[in-house]
Amino acid sequence: MLLKTFGWSFAVTAIGLVAAVFYGGWEAFGVVAILAVLEISLSFDNAVVNAGILKKMSAFWQKIFLTVGVLIAVFGMRLVFPVVIVAITAKLNPVDAVHLAFADKDRYQQLVTDAHPAIAAFGGMFLLMIFLDFIFEDRDIKWLQWIERPLAKLGKVDMLSVCIALIVLLVTSFTFATHAHQHGGAHVDKAQTVLISGIAGLITYMIVGGLSGFFEDRLEEEEEREHEAEEEAARSGKQKSAVLLAGQAAFFMFLYLEVLDASFSFDGVIGAFAITNDIVMMALGLGIGAMYVRSLTVYLVRQGTLDDYVYLEHGAHYAIGALAIILMVTIQHEINEVITGLVGVVLIALSFWSSVRRNRALAAAEGGSGEKAEVPSGV
Repeated sequence: MLLKTFGWSFAVTAIGLVAAVFYGGWEAFGVVAILAVLEISLSFDNAVVNAGILKKMSAFWQKIFLTVGVLIAVFGMRLVFPVVIVAITAKLNPVDAVHLAFADKDRYQQLVTDAHPAIAAFGGMFLLMIFLDFIFEDRDIKWLQWIERPLAKLGKVDMLSVCIALIVLLVTSFTFATHAHQHGGAHVDKAQTVLISGIAGLITYMIVGGLSGFFEDRLEEEEEREHEAEEEAARSGKQKSAVLLAGQAAFFMFLYLEVLDASFSFDGVIGAFAITNDIVMMALGLGIGAMYVRSLTVYLVRQGTLDDYVYLEHGAHYAIGALAIILMVTIQHEINEVITGLVGVVLIALSFWSSVRRNRALAAAEGGSGEKAEVPSGV
């Protein structure tokens, strides 16, 4: 099972490390290996959240996620994305941007760094919306009940998550503008960049998330109709409609996963520049890491890990919230990638520990007098 799920990751690792040796010797080998570890540590929460979505999809779409999705993640986000960002922000054509990435690596790194406010605002807002929609939803299983119970009640207010996200964006853009003004910078342009990019992130979330949710709801409605009237579901027309609807739902959920992965990858791409500004080594290292994250996602789905350890999804979403805030803060202040990675790992580890305690309490209750025992719900 382990080899079947992680086989491609092992193969990509071997190919990537060998390619690194041929490209830049053993020094490149070391850099690529470090980048791969960096990407995995920063994206473990990504795998947990992805698994929660992927478990709703068929085996076919899980394979698409591991094949086509990997191509998008590795070549799109880790190789093409930094070049596109440079081309847009520096007003260069794509050919010149690619030439700059190889010919003048220091200048290329500087241009990507200059684009960081726009990248952080977009990714931060997208991830913040995921976190807010999660904590404002009333769930049967709650991890930190003292936080989640009152937030679930607040969540009954329509559009509350959007309002809070926009307030965070306004405060961030205003703070950034003030900071730039104090340093004699073009504060209006920078503030507008943050504001526009953040709104774009919010719109992207609402469009992609809304479409995937819409088709998922339609699919559930269709399944209910089939259960209620089996004789009608047997008609060829309705069968064809249900299959088509499942395809639409799966496609938009796949699209949502890719945008989610892109938002998670922002911190890894930016953080990679602290280690190297060589775009080839960056693509190799981050690509290897991205492959493991995807394999881990499928492994969690097939093992039913999220069903066994019910608080893992909570911990991952709290990690998403932390990452969203960190991205917004990095618009003005630099934060070490180690801190970013550790926050996510600690939150997920705590949620895993809480899940283990819950499972032990349930097992003890079943093995005891049969009376319902109190199940620990948090840390």
